[in-house]
Amino acid sequence: MTELKPRIHDESNGLDYVLVGDYYVPDLKLPEEHRPIGMWGRLHRTYLEQYHPARFSALCLSGELHTYLADLNEQATERCSLIIEQMKQAEGVTETMKADNQMLWVQSMNSIRNRAEEIIRQEMIYC
Repeated sequence: MTELKPRIHDESNGLDYVLVGDYYVPDLKLPEEHRPIGMWGRLHRTYLEQYHPARFSALCLSGELHTYLADLNEQATERCSLIIEQMKQAEGVTETMKADNQMLWVQSMNSIRNRAEEIIRQEMIYC
């Protein structure tokens, strides 16, 4: 019997295999990703798992899920900040209001933030 090579490469599918005992096992590695998924990424991951399992599985198997969710989280965070700033300007919520009437400022900012987050959920997360 011939001796088996410790590593082989299959040209037909582009995968490397490692010899473990008597079997060749695919040498799969996830990409190095250090960006956080964040709140928006976690919400979208749950949505994909529940309502789009085929897309979720495809992203998992290709190793792109974490990158996809991190990108989505960054985009959603930037968009939410932009919407909040635009709503603040449109409704006249300023730093002088914060100094004059703190409770009104807090109420206004909470309302703006909640509406902006709802827009992000509808347009980016649950679609």
